Amino acid sequence: MADPGKLRGIFTPNMVPLDAQGKINEPELRRYVDWLIDRGVHGLYPNGSTSEFTRFTPEERRRIVAIMADQTAGRVPILAGAAEANVRETLAACEYYHSLGCRAVAIVAPYYYKLSPDNVYAYFQEIGRNTPIDVTLYNIPMFASPIDVPTIQRLSEECERIIGIKDSSGDVAQMIRMIEAVRPNRPEFSFLTGWDVVLMPMLLVGCDGGTNASSGVVPEVTRRLYDLTIAGQLAEARRIQADLIEFFDPTLYSADFPEGFRVAVQMRGFRMGVGRQPLSERHRTILRDLEKTLGAWLRKQGLDVASPPAPLPTLDPEQIRAIVESVVAELQHRGAV
Repeated sequence: MADPGKLRGIFTPNMVPLDAQGKINEPELRRYVDWLIDRGVHGLYPNGSTSEFTRFTPEERRRIVAIMADQTAGRVPILAGAAEANVRETLAACEYYHSLGCRAVAIVAPYYYKLSPDNVYAYFQEIGRNTPIDVTLYNIPMFASPIDVPTIQRLSEECERIIGIKDSSGDVAQMIRMIEAVRPNRPEFSFLTGWDVVLMPMLLVGCDGGTNASSGVVPEVTRRLYDLTIAGQLAEARRIQADLIEFFDPTLYSADFPEGFRVAVQMRGFRMGVGRQPLSERHRTILRDLEKTLGAWLRKQGLDVASPPAPLPTLDPEQIRAIVESVVAELQHRGAV
C-alpha cells in the first residue's frame, strides 16, 4: 500500500453478532459493517475489548477479520486486534491480517501475567522487529500490563513498524506526556483514545482520533463530535460530548462490560444473539432496565430505535427434566436407546 498515511478519525471496535447456536452470524456481521461505514466511521477495529476477543478462538478471530475485510472491500481501513497468547502466535496473526489487506494491527500488552516495563518493552520490540504489518500499541491498564511513557518513547524510536498507540486509560495528562515524548521524533505517530467520555479533550490536546465503543452504537454522534472538535466548533462539540457521556456511563457501568453495548447495538436494529458469558437473572433484569434508559436517550437524539426481538422462552428445571424424560421415553419406545 503506497503511503497509507497516519491513522486518523473514529475507528469502531465492533461487537460480533452471534446466531442461535452461538456461532458468528456472518450475514448480520456484514450488514453491520455496511451500516457503520454508511454512517461515517473512518475505520473498523475488530478483535478489541468491545469485540470480546478473548471469548473467540484464534480461528474465529481470524474469520471475523476475514469477513470484515471482504465486506469492507477497501472502503475504510481496518485496524485489527492481533493479540494472541504469545509472540509467535501474535506474529502469525500479524502475517494473516497483512495478507487480508488490513491497514495495521493493534496489540495489547501481555495480560493475565503482570510484567515489568522492561519485559513489556522486550515483548513489543520482538514484534516490532518481525511484523510484516504496521502495529499500534494498545494500552489498557485495567486489563493488561501498562505501557509506560519511557517504553512508548523507546519503541517509537527503535521500531519503524510501530506507528501509533491506542490508550484506554482515559488519563488526559498521560496522553499529553506521551505526545510530548514521542511526536518530536515521530510526527507521523498516531495517538488514539479508547475512552469515549474524554474524546473531545483528548482531540484538543493532540490526539488523532479514537477507538470508541459508542461509535458501534451511535456512529452518527461520535463522528459528529470528532468533526466539530477538529473544526474548532467547541461549544457545539462540548454539548455533544455531554450527550455522549449520558449514553456511555449507563451502558458501560450498569452491566458487566460489554453486555450493555450488546443491548445497545441490538436496539439499533441488529440481532446480536446471546453472548458466550452466562448471565445471572439479576443481570438480565439490569439489561432490561437499561433498554428503557437507552431507548429514551436514543429518541431524545432523534435516532431510530428498533423494536427488541421477542425474548427466548425460559424454562424452569422441572420443565427441562420433564422434556428430557419424554424424549428419552420416546427414543426407548422406538428402540433407539
